[in-house]
Amino acid sequence: MTTWNVDPRAERLHRAAIVWDNHTCLPLRPDDAFLPQLERFHRSGATMVVANVMFDNAIPWPEGVKVLAHFRRWILGRPDRYRLAGSVDDILRAKAEGQLAVAFDIEGMAALDGQVSMVSTYYDLGVRWMLIAYNRNNLAGGGCMDDDGGLTAFGREVIHEMARVGMMLCCSHTGERTCRDAFACSPNPVLLSHSNPRALVDHPRNVTDDLMRACAETGGVVGINGYGKFLQHGDASTENYVRHIDYAVSVVGPEHVSIALDYVFDTEELAAWLQNTTLFPFDAGAPAGLPQMVEPEQLPAITERLLALGYADEHVRAILGENLLRVARQVWK
Repeated sequence: MTTWNVDPRAERLHRAAIVWDNHTCLPLRPDDAFLPQLERFHRSGATMVVANVMFDNAIPWPEGVKVLAHFRRWILGRPDRYRLAGSVDDILRAKAEGQLAVAFDIEGMAALDGQVSMVSTYYDLGVRWMLIAYNRNNLAGGGCMDDDGGLTAFGREVIHEMARVGMMLCCSHTGERTCRDAFACSPNPVLLSHSNPRALVDHPRNVTDDLMRACAETGGVVGINGYGKFLQHGDASTENYVRHIDYAVSVVGPEHVSIALDYVFDTEELAAWLQNTTLFPFDAGAPAGLPQMVEPEQLPAITERLLALGYADEHVRAILGENLLRVARQVWK
């Protein structure tokens, strides 16, 4: 059994809890050799991880399907340690049997190639949430780093199809006008899966208090991002990360906050992506040093820090995973 340098109360709670990281970034390559690093989440007490498989304007969607197929094959070939999470029961079984449950996400509806029927195909392959637009506008709606014209007719059709098949809707990376249109359109709770409070860091990727409240009013959840660009002073320490959780809780309550570290395993790939001035106009250019990131190994310390701040056990469990589990019970089919 892995040991963690946390106090006994935090260790007991963390081992017993459903710990769900709602967004991590494995290399988007169909021959990726980084997949064994998912074990870092396993050793850190995670129950469930959602891995990105493609994002708008980064790779053509057929290449993203190859990445998804590779990830699926790798996970299915290791049933002693991993379980594809198609349902809430799969997550609970993974917890009971000492496995890491894994599902997938897609960042942006360009992956549909203008075809609504692709939603159900991705769902069948294990994609459990999809966001609308990745920083830039697409056929469905506006990105947070573009001239956001709002949700389109195609976007509305996609949202209703996602509700029909059971896929969660996410509005991270999405423009505020499109977000509000999506909140009004969706019959289900909506996620801001990995978006931090703009009140703490004024970056276009972060979201206002009012937008967090609007998300919570759908029954949704705001996931706190561990990527340094979106954290105060670029500081990815556990204390600073939990400060962002605590702020979000002060705005929407502990029932609407979760964890989404956005941890990038391959820093060389990250450095290459950041050269893309179209996707990352605020962050592009050769970095003097890559941003700090909250690492999977910090998960037990996050639990410890929340308890040290006086959070009740049930609220810590909610933030660690039960809030997302609640939404999954409502949405997944």
